[in-house]
Amino acid sequence: MSYESSISKLPSPLKDLVATSQADVGKTEADKAEVAQWIEKIAEGEVALPPVLLQDLETQLIPRTYVVSNYLTAADVALYGALHPVFSQLPPAQLYSTPAVMRYFDHIQTRPSVLAAASALSPAFSSVSFDLASAPPIERKVDAPKKKEKAAAVAEQVVAVSKEDKSPEDKPKEKKEKKKDAAAADNGGKKKEKASAPAGGKAVAEDAGEPVPSMIDMRIGHIVDVKKHPEADSLYIEQIDLGEETGPRTVVSGLVNYIPIEEMRDKYLVCICNLKPANMRGVKSFAMVLAATSKDGKDGGVELIQPPPGCKPGERVYFEGPDYENAQPLAQMNPKKKIFETIQPGFTTLNTKEAAWINPVTKSVHRIRTKDGICVAPNFIGASLS
Repeated sequence: MSYESSISKLPSPLKDLVATSQADVGKTEADKAEVAQWIEKIAEGEVALPPVLLQDLETQLIPRTYVVSNYLTAADVALYGALHPVFSQLPPAQLYSTPAVMRYFDHIQTRPSVLAAASALSPAFSSVSFDLASAPPIERKVDAPKKKEKAAAVAEQVVAVSKEDKSPEDKPKEKKEKKKDAAAADNGGKKKEKASAPAGGKAVAEDAGEPVPSMIDMRIGHIVDVKKHPEADSLYIEQIDLGEETGPRTVVSGLVNYIPIEEMRDKYLVCICNLKPANMRGVKSFAMVLAATSKDGKDGGVELIQPPPGCKPGERVYFEGPDYENAQPLAQMNPKKKIFETIQPGFTTLNTKEAAWINPVTKSVHRIRTKDGICVAPNFIGASLS
């Protein structure tokens, strides 16, 4: 079915909202077909259903910013308009039960083109307010090492070795030896476990030794919602899509005095994703945005590090160089080891405005990049990054 045919089935004023929003109908033939398919489903009432049936839509929207590809389309405007009667009446408890749908709805309603189209049709699509700061946080736990299982395995090895090494003259002392073996397994399990740990898989990087840049987990993020912190005038609360199945992360950034909120909306940026979550005036922050501060200090300006065009949320950002390009970042940096604090002073922007880390010992330059290109500061040379 064509886009024109599908939109003709929408009821008014939803049809008028989609038509006046001037949203993209698809950049490719495949996208156009998917947009038309979404609008047809919406017109037939298959998507925007009663609150109890929103869970299916929640599952679809968890990993997405938009319903088609990675940009705003007429399908998003139609879905927003169809959801509006439901979301304008739901109590907070029910809104919070579908956080991905709530985040998506709020993101679409604040797009400038949608906002203008909705205002012209007021009060049919009046703005719906969400208290995101009071929403229950999404639990993001790092898998704990399976120490008990490892200790048990080591204990079995100790007992097995002790049995094999027994000579005939040791047999009268078998009961005593068994007690000794058990004691050795219990008391030495932890020490032996540490010794055997390096023999495991390499899925998680080790934080032993000196801090190196590749321990830092950097990824492309997309700000899908941003608001000022209700308890702190200098802080933004952002919802950043990092391509994770659990949906966007809540991130708190002290950028209010340096970057207007209009420049934060819908922004693609670089995030540090493996810092320990921190409470920022009552809101837990699960990542940090990477920003450049002028060499003249904050009075000279602060701007977000910009990834190459065409990047998608969740894409890996890394340091150039054979020692770092294929290295595995830590699951979470240990604050006591001050890994980021040790590496960060070497972060800068080159004469080309490209973001980089300069090794303080060898003075070698390692640009910060994705598979498609180098990350840059739009205006600053010699800036510090944090």
